[in-house]
Amino acid sequence: MDTTDWDDLVARARNGEPHAMEDLLAAVRPLVLRRCSKFLPYRQDAEEAAQETLLTIATKLDDFSGRGSFAGWVTVIASNTALMTYRSMKKRFTDTTTDAIGETPDPRTTSVIAGTRLDLLDALEQLERDHPAAAAAFVLRDLGSLPYDEIAELTQTPVNTVKTRIHAARVHMREKLGVPVENFSDGPRI
Repeated sequence: MDTTDWDDLVARARNGEPHAMEDLLAAVRPLVLRRCSKFLPYRQDAEEAAQETLLTIATKLDDFSGRGSFAGWVTVIASNTALMTYRSMKKRFTDTTTDAIGETPDPRTTSVIAGTRLDLLDALEQLERDHPAAAAAFVLRDLGSLPYDEIAELTQTPVNTVKTRIHAARVHMREKLGVPVENFSDGPRI
């Protein structure tokens, strides 16, 4: 992923240059879609979350403070948006009675019903309730692929604290998912 031109695109978009926002969103779209796909296994759901993420980036670009990389900021937004999309879909599904589901599966609920990462998302929801700071660090490291130092900068936390939180999150996830320790030594393989 080549992010060398992103800082220039961010500056141009903030200055209101014609087509700069379009160019910036086109440049970050592949990263956004990859991040959303880590949470949402059904492509249309991931694309929905990606579109929402791009809209947030476009409307909140002035909120990017420069603390951490722009790619890190985008990763935070994409991760949060994908989780919100999943929660919304899960709520819609649980609010639907079994009679309303019918014989033919609705592709809009595929990620919630048969997605391969439901156990991960459920364990992550529990982690967020029990240890929100550890969950944030875990998402940025193991799902967002950000380096420890950037997570520390984004969360305004010392690197050792970030590492401790990620370790605690991995222990929690291991227990919830029933994954052997060696599979979580360097983050989950999702």
